[in-house]
Amino acid sequence: MLGKSRLLTLTGVGGVGKTRLALRAAELLRDTYQDGVEVVELATLETGDLLEPAVATALGLRDGSPDLLVVLQDYLAGRRMLLVLDNCEHLSAACAPFVERLLRAAPRLQILVTSRQSLGVYGEQVLRVEPMPTPIPGATLREIARQDSVRLFVERAGGVAPGFTLHPGNMACAARLVQRLEGIPLAIELAAVRLRTQPIEELARELDERFDVLAAKAPAAPPRHQTLRATIDWSFRLCSTGERRLWARLGMFPGGTDLETAEAVCSGEGIDRVDVLDHLAGLVDKSVLIRDGLCYHLPEILREYGCEQLPPDELGQLRTRYVDHYRNLVERHRVDEMVPEQVTRYLALQRELPNIRVALEACVSDPALAPVGAGIATAMWCFWLLAGSLTEGRYWLERALGHVPDEHPVRASALWADSMLAIRQCDLVAGIPKLRVSIAMARESGDQRLLAHAIRTDGVAAFLVHDARRGLALLQESLDIHHSIDDLDGVMFALYVGATYGSSEDPRQAAEYGQQLLALCERQGALVFRAYAQLALGVAHWNLGGTAQAEALVTTATEFTGGINDRWCLTQCLEVLAWIAGAREQHDRAAQLLGAAHAMWQTVGASPEWTSYHTKWHERCTRQARRTLGGPGFAAAFHQGARLSPERAVAYALGGTAQPRAGRPGR
Repeated sequence: MLGKSRLLTLTGVGGVGKTRLALRAAELLRDTYQDGVEVVELATLETGDLLEPAVATALGLRDGSPDLLVVLQDYLAGRRMLLVLDNCEHLSAACAPFVERLLRAAPRLQILVTSRQSLGVYGEQVLRVEPMPTPIPGATLREIARQDSVRLFVERAGGVAPGFTLHPGNMACAARLVQRLEGIPLAIELAAVRLRTQPIEELARELDERFDVLAAKAPAAPPRHQTLRATIDWSFRLCSTGERRLWARLGMFPGGTDLETAEAVCSGEGIDRVDVLDHLAGLVDKSVLIRDGLCYHLPEILREYGCEQLPPDELGQLRTRYVDHYRNLVERHRVDEMVPEQVTRYLALQRELPNIRVALEACVSDPALAPVGAGIATAMWCFWLLAGSLTEGRYWLERALGHVPDEHPVRASALWADSMLAIRQCDLVAGIPKLRVSIAMARESGDQRLLAHAIRTDGVAAFLVHDARRGLALLQESLDIHHSIDDLDGVMFALYVGATYGSSEDPRQAAEYGQQLLALCERQGALVFRAYAQLALGVAHWNLGGTAQAEALVTTATEFTGGINDRWCLTQCLEVLAWIAGAREQHDRAAQLLGAAHAMWQTVGASPEWTSYHTKWHERCTRQARRTLGGPGFAAAFHQGARLSPERAVAYALGGTAQPRAGRPGR
């Protein structure tokens, strides 16, 4: 069906295997799409407002523009790829127009959707995923054994009861089990795990009794929905009291949880902290909970069920512990601090983002908790920048600010963070008024640290409107304040902005800033910021004519940022290395690096023309390469570079070849 449809939606009851089928299809078809396959998991999103940022993140795009849909459309416009949107049912109102606009803008794009209902979009093809076939009455042992539903049951049964096989003595029970379970894979898996503690005959009899009671209570319910619900109900009742309580509370965690978090958040009201590990192990044994390394997570349909079982009198206390836990986690993992654990902190926030979103939603939905939500979103300001999630950061800040009283102390810092993200997206109309209020509030309260951050942001805004002299003056003022209060983290940010944005106006001063920045980052062991320092100092040396020094610094930064997939720094590194190749009259290499950088500029939602310290040299490098190679030659080299994956672009920039791999080029 994908061969004849640009939009295919897999529908069916929960637990029937829509996600597994979509992922398997994506894996099998990966090499047939020139620009690859991307899978976007939407089950962890609580609101359709975050749909565009979630897709952009999966594609590796940095939402540097306030209109993220346009960034997505531009990026996908010329690509032949498959986009898989998994678990769309709760976001169908947002998904339908979003999908329609993407398909209209990108004629070679195909989209595969999984949902319990169709999107209702023009041109959509719907494939209903049916349950596995079950044996017909009177079937022989051989015929029963061939049925997929029976094969799945036997396979799962063998996993929990070693030595289990199908034979004439148990085939009738096995056939009746899968018939009762309507061939629904999840229901079969939940039932098979019970063979660890009871024989198949007793299991079949227990299921018969359970389903007869349910049918009497709800005769009008759709049979297959009834079957899965009955199986989950049955599995829930077979758990211990503590396991049932823990199952319900784990429904709060769309991103899963580790033992420490489960103990901190889920203990209390009937669950002792020391019992949490045993309850987790019990749920894993019953195939309710999936363990992946140190993380535990519930399949989405079981997580939904768990949320439904949470008693209202427990929900308030659980939510309080949940919000407190993630507020503390965010504070402990701030990435705006120069510490050796920067990379570890950043990756932890990435991993926990689905759960942090739940905490933020709880805060912004309750005016009493809005200041807490504003504090969490503000503490993540540097994460939003590095992750390229500027739109999402603004989303949470603006929702929280709508309920934060004017006199609350968190308001000033939240206004600064919101304005800073807006200005980085070149949305000066929205950002500048909030920045002015933040500066006034910081001066009035005497918050020098916030004042220095806000003045630095004002300096960036000045550079964006080509007022470099004012920008440099503001950056120096910010730097002086940070120094006066011994705020080394703030000093680092001010030095970086001064070294980059100031490099065109005063390259010697910029080089001095860059040297101080690099020394500071190395002294503090801040590896992520050290790469930015190397880039900034490299740009300053380039403007001073120090080509060899610039190349050494930027090459080192390229290697590190490529390793941690920091697209913002890496994009700029590729751009600068293109200038260096052009200066050495390696114009074919320059054109290929310009192409690679162009593809990356698209992914970060920016352009060298928007970045004042790149504009002049980008235009000069492009002009010289086109004049030397000729129009067709330049276009061919540029296109070859643009087709490189980030990994191959890094390899080429570090001295390798730009020959693309046979088959599918990378994104």
